[in-house]
Amino acid sequence: MNFIDFLKYKDLTDTELLIRVMFSLLIGFVIGLEREYKNRPAGMRTHVLVCLGASTIALLESSLVRASVTAASHGLELSLSLGRMSAQVISGIGFLGAGTIFMAQKKVSGLTTAASLWNVACLGILIGFGYYWLASCIAVLVIVVLQVLGRVIHINAVKHVEVKFINRAETLKFINEYFAAIGVEVLDVDFHIEVMKDIEMSAKNLYTNIYTLHLPGNVSYTDIVARLSENQNIHVVRTRNA
Repeated sequence: MNFIDFLKYKDLTDTELLIRVMFSLLIGFVIGLEREYKNRPAGMRTHVLVCLGASTIALLESSLVRASVTAASHGLELSLSLGRMSAQVISGIGFLGAGTIFMAQKKVSGLTTAASLWNVACLGILIGFGYYWLASCIAVLVIVVLQVLGRVIHINAVKHVEVKFINRAETLKFINEYFAAIGVEVLDVDFHIEVMKDIEMSAKNLYTNIYTLHLPGNVSYTDIVARLSENQNIHVVRTRNA
């Protein structure tokens, strides 16, 4: 038996190979469906292809390992670095994941999708090596993290709320009363004043307050922006990253 014969050797049946491929397709589909539903940059097809490709590499590597073991038992030497092909898959996913990350208005988006792609590649490798139960458990955990975790544990990150307004005394009274009513704690306030001119060329002071707030669990920054925007004295209200 020559080396080529050993390389072609596999003890996995065609049915087993097909099961692994289809299972990787299913896992990629389930996780990708969640990303597609949320209209993320990498959706169902991307996740399916990543999981399928990673599983294919793992199947190939698994077959090569079996061939090397069989070759060694017949006295043939075969230099094979276990895990090298799978490691290259994980590295390559980094480039694909980077394509889903973008920055708009000083806000980075797509990190979760990039992480899900990396996890799908790992799951594909697990399936390719035949670890169905472990891959299934991890896939469930990935879905839980993507779908449930953010709803169960709600964390309001520290942000600044910038408010530009006129009629200082009246508007500050409204803002302070609103914050007190909903239980918002003001941690810090930065402010400055600029002079603006309206259509009639009469000068008015435009005040800018930048609040650092601690929000209770039932209040979001979206609620605050929406409510403050209703006041006619407030010209601009927006959030800024801390």
